[in-house]
Amino acid sequence: MNFLDVQVWLPIVFVGLMGLAMMMYAILDGYDLGVGMLLLSGDPEQKEIMIGSIGPFWDANETWLVLGVGLLLTAFPVAHGIILTELYLPVTLMLFGLILRGVAFDFRAKAKVAQKKFWNKAFFIGSLTASFCQGYMLGSYILGFPTSLAGTAFGLLVGCCVSAGYILIGACWLIMKTEGLLQKKAILWARTTLWLACFGIALVSVASPIFSDRIYEKWFSVPEFFLLLPIPVLTAVLAVFLELTLRKLPQENDANSSLPFMIVIGMIILCFHGLAYSFFPYIIPDKMTIFEAASSTEALQFIFAGAVIVLPFLFGYTLFIYKVFKGKATTLAYESDR
Repeated sequence: MNFLDVQVWLPIVFVGLMGLAMMMYAILDGYDLGVGMLLLSGDPEQKEIMIGSIGPFWDANETWLVLGVGLLLTAFPVAHGIILTELYLPVTLMLFGLILRGVAFDFRAKAKVAQKKFWNKAFFIGSLTASFCQGYMLGSYILGFPTSLAGTAFGLLVGCCVSAGYILIGACWLIMKTEGLLQKKAILWARTTLWLACFGIALVSVASPIFSDRIYEKWFSVPEFFLLLPIPVLTAVLAVFLELTLRKLPQENDANSSLPFMIVIGMIILCFHGLAYSFFPYIIPDKMTIFEAASSTEALQFIFAGAVIVLPFLFGYTLFIYKVFKGKATTLAYESDR
């Protein structure tokens, strides 16, 4: 494979950008989906702080999902058609969940106290639906879109584990952004969901080589085995380190409150590296490579020029809003109508 050939490196660049977009989405929208699933566990005042902690960010976070799907559509249109056809129902339910949580987020801000309970539940349901469907889609994708009962059960199980993973990163976000009793609750939530999320990582790791001879060969051949080994080892080390860190929180002067969130980000990055290593060069597991699914070289060159312009702005405003709204969260409020 000649990596200097434009027909080789352009599809690799675009699948890398698509993977980066999905990883950014899992981290950024993952924590606000997690906060949404935790919302009903707080008292009324804590709910307002929880919403305030994600208020400035959640809309921008979803941009990364749009980017990832957009790259799939424009750079790999054949794969886009196959994947969305196979995942039509969970994609539809995910979009319903995202729309519901968007509506609930805005409506609850103006609702009266009695009505706010309804919109809180709607925000929870929307967050849970979107998270679970994303996990189900991941499980189905890993197995190559099976139609068997066992394949469906695997997808449902991965859906539960991904939801737990989002709750974990959401709880770690709250540890960083809140204080007092709510922070202590978030520590408990993080410890409760950590090992379910780890079970999900282990489940995907075990299932991938079992259902794919190619992945089995790629994982357990020498020297590839030793090249891959640092990923699961480092992930396990970070999981143990996170548990030990959570046991020591909260600390005086809010020391190390951001550390759990950073550790979870590290775990997610390692998981994405593991998936990328396992499936490359396939965009549809064991069926279609990125080179077979890619658009024409001329089309990719045109899209690449657009990506070079758009991505710096996307990273720039993401960094900007996180800099502007750093620090502890406060109640999110809108000015009253005059």
